[in-house]
Amino acid sequence: MPEIHIVRDYPHSPVKVWRAMTDPDLIPYWTSTGKGARAVGFRPVAGTRFQFVAKPMPGWRGIVDCEVLEVREQELLRYTWVGSEGEAPSVVSYRLEATSAGTRFTYDHTGFTGVGGFFMAKVLGSVRTRMLTTGVPALLAELDETGALRPDTTLRLTQS
Repeated sequence: MPEIHIVRDYPHSPVKVWRAMTDPDLIPYWTSTGKGARAVGFRPVAGTRFQFVAKPMPGWRGIVDCEVLEVREQELLRYTWVGSEGEAPSVVSYRLEATSAGTRFTYDHTGFTGVGGFFMAKVLGSVRTRMLTTGVPALLAELDETGALRPDTTLRLTQS
């Protein structure tokens, strides 16, 4: 079964990384290296239903339906992912682990099925790698130690 597994080490505290990954106002900054999705209705609370909303493109309506399954603040976020109507849900997990140099962030996306799932895992894996390698570090560099965006930031959001 295809899946996505990405591990990145960030020289920032788990508090800062958690906020970058879970604050709905900050998420579009790091997803802008992909399709610039906004997390509409997201809260890191189990049972919360939300959507990632981005610019539609041929073959995709621009909406991913999700539901938060599990949250352990600054450690774990798990949610379902349904990219197309009628699609079986897959599961995304963010795991944060404090290290002596900052935070180890592990991204897993599992549950893809069939040929379409294989293709989707390849496409999403490439996009997620870019987000976690380019988008997240750029955002983290612009956050203070509490995870708040610095007032003098040069980051700009893309339109979705």
